[in-house]
Amino acid sequence: MSTLFVQGIGLCGPGLADWVQGAQALGGYAAYVRTATAVPPPARLPAAERRRAGAAIKIALAVADEACRHGGINPALAATVFASSSGDGANCHALCEALAGNDRLVSPTRFTNSVHNAAAGYWHIAVTGRAASTSLCGFDTSFAAGLIEAAGQLHGEPSQPVLLVASDTPYPEPLHATRPLPDSLGVALALRPTGDGAVARLVIAAQAPQPPTPCRDAALEALRQQIPAARALPLLELIARGEAGRVVLDCQPGLSLRVDIHRS
Repeated sequence: MSTLFVQGIGLCGPGLADWVQGAQALGGYAAYVRTATAVPPPARLPAAERRRAGAAIKIALAVADEACRHGGINPALAATVFASSSGDGANCHALCEALAGNDRLVSPTRFTNSVHNAAAGYWHIAVTGRAASTSLCGFDTSFAAGLIEAAGQLHGEPSQPVLLVASDTPYPEPLHATRPLPDSLGVALALRPTGDGAVARLVIAAQAPQPPTPCRDAALEALRQQIPAARALPLLELIARGEAGRVVLDCQPGLSLRVDIHRS
């Protein structure tokens, strides 16, 4: 069992422009209208780097930046956990196309962005961060895996904030037919082991498998089921409503992750 305090939140996805707007829909204060994700340009990157960065990097950096601003966290001092179920699908597609062609030449930028920790690398370079960083993949349970890893980092270095970023972007065809992610979505939580100024306190624990908690809104529930990073939405619903409660997240086979949310 671990206790974490949420200092700040970042959000970007279909019909969820940022945490301020998204919290209105998640909290039931405004109707949720699903529209295509509009990812803001990563302001921290120089113009040349912005051109080279794909959607997977841009959405991860956008929500990371918002969570730090919202929580008053100095990004240069935060350890990070970047979680993604599939990495950069568009870049993977482009590499496969190049390797299937006649010259088989791979762009150096494509190669650089092909690694699973590309978003983490761009972020730490942009913020001049030297704290520990972990990039992981747990397929459809990547958000829960990232939350567990973030809890471990907080307990290992209790004086240091941890930034958890979970994001997914779609594959082009023909890979999309096998891995049909309909749009991009990113969630970031700025976490601390203590609660001064926190928006919520989370107590997490592994347990025997139980059905995952659905979203209250049917359209948001459809989104939760379609994009792995959106598995975070039931947790964000409770925070947006200012309510205490319990959320169950799918975890590794044979386990669920129980998250008790308390008003801080």
